Amino acid sequence: MGGSGEGHAVVIGAGAAGLATAGLLARRGYAVTLLERGTAVGGRAGSLTVDEAPGFRWDTGPSWYLMPEAFDRFFSLMGTSTQQQLDLQELSPGYRLLPEGLDPVDVPVGEDAVVELFESLEPGAGEELRRYLAEAADTYRIAVDRFLYTDFSSPAPFLGAAVLRRAVRLVRLLTGSLENLVDRRFRDRRLRQILSYPAVFLSSRPSATPALYQLMSYTDLVQGVRYPAGGFAAVVEALRRLAVDHGVSVRTGTEVTGIVTDRRRANPLRHVPAVGRLTARWSSARAQGVTVRTADGAGEFLPADIVVSAADLHHTETALLPPGLQTYPERRWRRADPGVGAVVVMLGVDGRLPELAHHTLIFSEDWTDDFAAVFDSASVGGRQASRSVYVSRPSATDPDVAPEGHENLFVLVPVECDPRMDRETVDAIADATLELIAERAGIPDLVDRVVVRRTLGPADFAERHNSWRGWALGLAHTLTQSAFMRGTNRSRAVANLFYAGSTTTPGVGVPMCLISAENAVNAVNGVNAVKAAGQSK
Repeated sequence: MGGSGEGHAVVIGAGAAGLATAGLLARRGYAVTLLERGTAVGGRAGSLTVDEAPGFRWDTGPSWYLMPEAFDRFFSLMGTSTQQQLDLQELSPGYRLLPEGLDPVDVPVGEDAVVELFESLEPGAGEELRRYLAEAADTYRIAVDRFLYTDFSSPAPFLGAAVLRRAVRLVRLLTGSLENLVDRRFRDRRLRQILSYPAVFLSSRPSATPALYQLMSYTDLVQGVRYPAGGFAAVVEALRRLAVDHGVSVRTGTEVTGIVTDRRRANPLRHVPAVGRLTARWSSARAQGVTVRTADGAGEFLPADIVVSAADLHHTETALLPPGLQTYPERRWRRADPGVGAVVVMLGVDGRLPELAHHTLIFSEDWTDDFAAVFDSASVGGRQASRSVYVSRPSATDPDVAPEGHENLFVLVPVECDPRMDRETVDAIADATLELIAERAGIPDLVDRVVVRRTLGPADFAERHNSWRGWALGLAHTLTQSAFMRGTNRSRAVANLFYAGSTTTPGVGVPMCLISAENAVNAVNGVNAVKAAGQSK
């Protein structure tokens, strides 16, 4: 269906953003070649099976299905629907909380149910939460309508009446922290942690995350938590299938080694750095294609009319482009906050584990040291891992991810972004985390019941995905790395080079990757429209 005359596009990286970008470009008439360094598509949203443990299958990355309308919108753009592509199951409870020193708390889905829970834990907190969620819903709607589906190449998102009416509140939310917003309104430690922990899924910590991201609580507490049957491997397969059905050529085992342009340096008369990243003149330098290295070591040049990189932005800018054509040179990254690293532990366990829900969050009583271990490890005696961790038990919902009578566990341990972390340290963190889960969940024989275990650490993310500093998610969503200050979906030095994925605008997570794909494709169309207008004069 693709390739009806718009030209040839090369997309770098077949993670969720690359697959989505390739599909959208093909649907809009481009002949698309999608290049993936690894042997399979999916990127961080990968899938793992092991020969010695048949019947187990792990998602190696995303596991929370949130922001359903982002999926709905993408599938609609591809001429289909979420219902046709995925089998979604509502989770109840949404997740379980295992707070240190206190009884487990099952967090329900739906405003009334969550209000009742909050009121039971702190008198008066129910109605306060209702007000908080109303504000979060309003913030979410403004973000979706004005700030997510844009590359901020113009000030238009800020000039709508809805934004101007809320200008004072939005500035306050951007400049204040999520931690302060929550702590001012709730006293109970569990309630504060429920509302603050989403910062970690934004690759940040509550004290450094803008209060604007209260919107995350609307997505999980009100919109609800779903599970796609087959896990996120099913989401990736839907993206791959749609791309291929629209004519995309997917080449795995093909590493892009460079983006070839018609010049080595931007034209200084045309390339003007953006002010506030809202306005810029675009360079006359143009990408001519990419060089690749195939699995057998052979080199090849692939010509292209446009190039979209859905690879790690740091790698794209500093390794695939010459210094004179880098929008984000190395000096900029010295000031950047890389966010959260991760040790991922994937387990196959003999017997059932009803003590764990499909999603379980384990929180320390005082998680100050947990965040210090991730962001300021020197301040806690060199400790490198958090003791507030996330555990997913997809086998609670999906019988196909583990053999009968067994459980599948995915454990995410926030750690410092440091690709120098060796395997011994990763294994030690995994050991300590299993003991923590066993103690907190009341499963004293958990370690003895493990029949298969696999781990990933920052070095694996760096090697597999060219992740800067081994990050697991992408740039932290801090004030200076959010919204229009986060970046752009297009190069300012190469006119036909565009960006998508979790390391650029609008941010981390599969829904954001789908949005970034649409933004990148819209940027392609915008540049082409300007070019066509110039040619018609």
